[in-house]
Amino acid sequence: MTTLKKSLLTDLSLLFLAVIWGLNFTVIKASLAEIDPYSFNSIRFVLAALFMWAIIIRRKSWFTIDKKDIIPLVILGLIGNLFYQWLFIVGINLTFAANAAVMLGTIPIWVAISSHLFSLEFLNRLKTIGVFLAFAGVTIIIFFGKNPVSFGSDNFTGDVTIVLAAVVWALYTIFSKKHLTRYTPVQYSAMMTSIGAISLTLLAIPHFGETDWESVSFAAFGGAFFSGLLAIGLAYLIWNNGIKVVGAVRSSTYQNLVPVIGLISGVVLLGENLELLQYMGAAIVIAGILITRHGGRIS
Repeated sequence: MTTLKKSLLTDLSLLFLAVIWGLNFTVIKASLAEIDPYSFNSIRFVLAALFMWAIIIRRKSWFTIDKKDIIPLVILGLIGNLFYQWLFIVGINLTFAANAAVMLGTIPIWVAISSHLFSLEFLNRLKTIGVFLAFAGVTIIIFFGKNPVSFGSDNFTGDVTIVLAAVVWALYTIFSKKHLTRYTPVQYSAMMTSIGAISLTLLAIPHFGETDWESVSFAAFGGAFFSGLLAIGLAYLIWNNGIKVVGAVRSSTYQNLVPVIGLISGVVLLGENLELLQYMGAAIVIAGILITRHGGRIS
């Protein structure tokens, strides 16, 4: 496979990932009405880990972990799959799905800043413009609709928690890249989701009694399957491959499409009417992604 074709397929997979994550906010919010956040996180990560190991078994992609990598991988796994996921699930439970989407839209900014500060991946002028354009588009989409995002005190804790989650995910993203030079995306994802499944299950054990399991609907369990198998399982494969092939900054820029997907699904499935500025915001997001996509060609 040529480098150009591989890069194009990676970008298309990241676009598909944005669709999954765009739907995931609504799916999780609906499921949390019936399942407590800690148990929900545990279920979806156990499913994601089983999914990863099933792929490894099928492909016979067995591997050994270098001794010097064990502690860094465990620490990184706890940061990206315990701490981040705890912040994410608690935050989305406290605030609106739209608020969570726009807060996580800041991830490219944090990735760009962190990458530069740690000298891991430098931004040129075009990439910087692309990242900020994309985030500006997200801001327009959220704040210029008929029902702008509410930042009232009732949601403040959730909003701040989601912002912290975005910072944590950015750090997890940039420090994952060096490990993806030694382990394949499947192997790395299996390790990370396994750490997440174990740690999040231990965290959830005291909360299992908070959910009336007999009354939980199939739809709520279906949300856990969607979130675990697609939004985590398949998504982690796509995400880690994206970091390896096109870099952390370009991969993270696709995060900005998530609110756009939410708007499109509302128009198509719910018949919602958007404001002109929201359509313009969506166009700016796409423009930002394209600029970042091709920005590496110019110094």
